[in-house]
Amino acid sequence: MSQLNWRKSTFSENQANCVELAAAHDGIHIRESDEPDTVIHTRPATIRSFIRAVRATRLDHIL
Repeated sequence: MSQLNWRKSTFSENQANCVELAAAHDGIHIRESDEPDTVIHTRPATIRSFIRAVRATRLDHIL
C-alpha cells in the first residue's frame, strides 16, 4: 500500500484522524490517517455515489 498516492481533504489541514483516499488500478482504497494499516477497498462508482449523497445532504437525517 505504500506506493499508493494517499490524499485527504484540504479542509483537514494538518489534523490527525482524517479519511484518506487513494486511486489504484483495482479501485479506490480508503483508510483513516491514524490507522494507516487498515484499508478498505471499493469501486469508483460506489464512492462517487457516496460523495454525491454527502454533497446533496441526503445523509443528514442519519446523524
